[in-house]
Amino acid sequence: MKNNAISAIFLACAAVLASPAAAELSAAEQQITATVDAEYERHIALLERMTNQNSGTRNIEGNRAVMEMLRPEFEALGFTVEIIDQSEVDRAGHFFARHEGDPANKRILLIAHTDTVFEVDSDFQTFVRDGDRATGPGIYDDKGGIIIILSALRAMHAAGTLEGANITVAITGDEEDFGEPASISRRDLIAAGQWADVALGFESLSIQDGQDMGVVARRSSNAWTLRTTGNEGHSSAIFSERMGDGAIYELARIIARFRTELPEPSLTFNVGLIAGGTTASFSEDLLAAEATGKTNIVPPIAMARGDFRTLTQEQTDRVRARMEAIVADHSPGTSAAITFDEGYPPMAPTEGNRALLARLNAINQDLGLDAQPELDPLRRGAADISFVAPYTDALAGLGPSGESAHAPGEAIHLDSIPRQAQRAAILMSRLASEAR
Repeated sequence: MKNNAISAIFLACAAVLASPAAAELSAAEQQITATVDAEYERHIALLERMTNQNSGTRNIEGNRAVMEMLRPEFEALGFTVEIIDQSEVDRAGHFFARHEGDPANKRILLIAHTDTVFEVDSDFQTFVRDGDRATGPGIYDDKGGIIIILSALRAMHAAGTLEGANITVAITGDEEDFGEPASISRRDLIAAGQWADVALGFESLSIQDGQDMGVVARRSSNAWTLRTTGNEGHSSAIFSERMGDGAIYELARIIARFRTELPEPSLTFNVGLIAGGTTASFSEDLLAAEATGKTNIVPPIAMARGDFRTLTQEQTDRVRARMEAIVADHSPGTSAAITFDEGYPPMAPTEGNRALLARLNAINQDLGLDAQPELDPLRRGAADISFVAPYTDALAGLGPSGESAHAPGEAIHLDSIPRQAQRAAILMSRLASEAR
């Protein structure tokens, strides 16, 4: 009787102390949250090591060094690790880690990247911590996302929910500037997307008005190059039947028509670089231009570079066709041509994606967190998850919060790591136990 009374008192106290949210979690899920919290400093230490290793996209050895840091972490959890060579497209390659569980259960793909925009010649190279905030190259985009993946998987391992899970972790080494052609550099990622039932992207968490948001869509990124030509001659003859309008006026006409005829919902378009004159050329990397000319010479050449971003592939195809039609409608005495680079496809919003967000919001409720409303896709750019979104349900924005991505002073909110890892681990645990 005495032991029973003590047990009853203990259970009653535990019930009082437990939050209503924790009561909604299973025992394994409560173990997950506890493990994530307990291993917080361990994960920050690994993040520091990764951040202090430069891994700009063009730094092949640096990206490989980060991948080798990750290898033992995943192997310790029972994953088989493969580093996929991408020397054919002059990139570092991809880190793939695979865990085979119950073949009847759902297959989950996790996506992140090792590379950053900060190359070896950048002045911004070092991890610096100040409490729950830290700065460093790529710390927010996307080394913090990798840490969240590891934190979630370690917690699943400790709770026993990883054992039967079918998970592929795809960490690319060239997300910021993928190797071309994409048919090579994204071949393995696309194959993983075709294998998966669910894809989760661990780039940055979106926060709006202080509220965590859910990302069910990301827009495409499509670059274009426009070149116009005209007759060269004395400026006194411009607009004549013999001379025509000249290359610069033709370029301006086309750009002005883009501005007035292209606008539609979910579309943005931009001109980022322009040159024209007697001579004009772009640098090999297309990031600079040179031109010469005189005010009294009708210019024979002009060129411009820009981009456009869309929400669906149908919109991409339609906008591209409209741009081509505008370019083909030449002014007198001129010609023009537009070409398009390989770009990132869109991650269109789908009911399957929204169903995943609903699953995540059920977990938010169980954890005592606020629901995550659907983010306006105009607020997110392109990412690797877009390559797999046509083949599987997808949810993005599962990485950390922070600020100043792609700029010196890039920062991460370290206290977002446990929150995101707990959400992801419980979501994966629930999904992994379901039949395909």
